[in-house]
Amino acid sequence: MTEAIELEILKRLPKLRHGFMTRAGGVSDGVYASLNCGYGSNDETARVAENRRRAAARLGLPGAALVTVYQTHSTRVAEVAAPHAPTGAPEVDAMVTDRPGIALGILTADCAPVLLADVESRVVGAAHAGWRGAVSGIVEETIEAMERKGARRTRILAAIGPCIGRESYEVGPEFPAPFVAQDAANARFFRPAARAGHFMFDLASYVEARTRAAGVADVERARADTCADAERFFSYRRTTQQGLRDYGRLVSLIALED
Repeated sequence: MTEAIELEILKRLPKLRHGFMTRAGGVSDGVYASLNCGYGSNDETARVAENRRRAAARLGLPGAALVTVYQTHSTRVAEVAAPHAPTGAPEVDAMVTDRPGIALGILTADCAPVLLADVESRVVGAAHAGWRGAVSGIVEETIEAMERKGARRTRILAAIGPCIGRESYEVGPEFPAPFVAQDAANARFFRPAARAGHFMFDLASYVEARTRAAGVADVERARADTCADAERFFSYRRTTQQGLRDYGRLVSLIALED
């Protein structure tokens, strides 16, 4: 059965559907078992299509309603007015829409998926926040794009889905310089690793702090580590540490109801 993690902050909202899909309930096998939703993987295309159909169905929508993009760790945001074919996906890392029946989908395998909603203005957004996108302002850019569609940030509620946890996310000596250069207080998201000159980074807490600082109404985040929990989640880091060359992609969805 397809499994979706729903956070209370969005679950309680009327006329809104969302879900952070786990890897359960799909048709893929091997390293992609089982709900791999990424066409960028080397999984069979037909299997990915069926997995995406199942993910959309978990929200009560047809597979054609699921919109994903070609993610590049940028701060670019697309306004979505209608579903597009995967082959025509724009190179952006976030989407916003005010159209009901469109499921904005973010693909991850350790990065943080961020789902945002202003149900009063009927505008939703979805962002892919790896460390590069987060420090460069992808969440803030998404909020600004939602405001251009009529949302107000003081009404926006944000949900941060499962991502790599601090105990799993070792980074190199080039950190935390890009973060403390922006704000010395960002040093709190890093602690020394066992390996000299390396650090453990709390991505989820950093994304939450940035989202709150942007002035939204409230934020909730999932308490899950994609790297540590192999049974429920795909993970780029875990897979590469195992010497494997490819990995599955999780999908996180948000949609306005008609």
